Amino acid sequence: MAKLIVEGGNKVKGQVDVQGAKNSALPMLSATLLTGDESVLHCCPQISDIDAAIRILRYLGCSAKMHNHTVVVDSSGMNRYDIPENLMRKMRSSVVFLGAIIARTGRAELYFPGGCELGPRPIDLHLDSLRKMGVSIDERFGCISCKVKDTLHGAKIVLPFPSVGATENIILAAVLAKGTTIIANAAREPEIIDLCDYLVRCGAEIYGAGESTIIIYGVEKLKGAVHTIIPDRIVEATLMACCAVTGGEILLKGIITSHIESIIPLFEETGCTVTIKDGNLHLVCPQRLKSFKYARTMPYPGFPTDAQAVMMSVATVAQGTTVFVENIFESRYRHVEELTRLGANIKVANKVAVVEGVDRLFGTKVSAKELRGAASLVVASLRAEGITEIEGIKFLERGYENLEVTLTELGANIRKV
Repeated sequence: MAKLIVEGGNKVKGQVDVQGAKNSALPMLSATLLTGDESVLHCCPQISDIDAAIRILRYLGCSAKMHNHTVVVDSSGMNRYDIPENLMRKMRSSVVFLGAIIARTGRAELYFPGGCELGPRPIDLHLDSLRKMGVSIDERFGCISCKVKDTLHGAKIVLPFPSVGATENIILAAVLAKGTTIIANAAREPEIIDLCDYLVRCGAEIYGAGESTIIIYGVEKLKGAVHTIIPDRIVEATLMACCAVTGGEILLKGIITSHIESIIPLFEETGCTVTIKDGNLHLVCPQRLKSFKYARTMPYPGFPTDAQAVMMSVATVAQGTTVFVENIFESRYRHVEELTRLGANIKVANKVAVVEGVDRLFGTKVSAKELRGAASLVVASLRAEGITEIEGIKFLERGYENLEVTLTELGANIRKV
């Protein structure tokens, strides 16, 4: 099994083009099913979750090919409506295929998804919403069997929580449904906007993406389209964190600044200088960071839960105390135990973590338990003295494209073995 070997102490310096957003690419690949046509997606990251999505598309009868960072999907040959358990368990976000399969075929059979274990992430919001749109759903033995009773139709759906996955599944089902769908308390993430931009290119009628109310007017048919996926804002935060803990300097090229507006102030609090010009972000970091006091995860445009772990690694070596409050997922502090093995001083009580910055971290053997926690271990290991061995990097590869290669090019001493 592969692992990362990191020798800390080198500054992260240089410039980098940020990979495409995983959380845009996955629902967009599902959306290609709706067209029955060929679509071309540029800037698609080469990560294991994308590999899993492409395998699902091929199982469903589609042609799906990836060359460099471009995926070409022809869904005209789709001839199945089921996804077997072994493919569903490859990634948690596989459930996003549900709405698209129902809209295309009128039925679907899926198993409950797998992926990172972050505590309960029930898909009740997805299923309840689809029921309101005319879908009959039977849940037995871990299998979800869905069938449109009469016709897939629009509905007004008020989400009790702005769930990204539920918002995506409703949109995917609604674009070909009869009538109008209104989503109240919809998720506002940039990845939702990116998905809607692609669907509009395909001929969908969607209004309000990025706002709390989204209105979808169902159309009879969609066509294929060419679309470029937005940069990954969590990868941006991770690279900034790598730079910060090493006292380095980095230029992130071609980013969308508004997507990380909740993250930038935290780096500025630590004493880093952030300059943005012409879509590029220049980060210059001091040798010793100051704490950023408080980080509370919230739905977008608040501080993202996916950036919590890497920012905690920054806090471990910052002078002072930082308090984290995790409001999105349970079990999102699974990286804490491994960070303390490196010498971090962290105390956790329920959804609150208090980090007291230390002067030094020390390399040792650690093991990742989920995607963002894996990234946090990489960040911390770049600062740790000596050698750190990171196991469980299969989680890291779900969302980061050759992170060790990128960091090596930026001056870090890191390799996969």
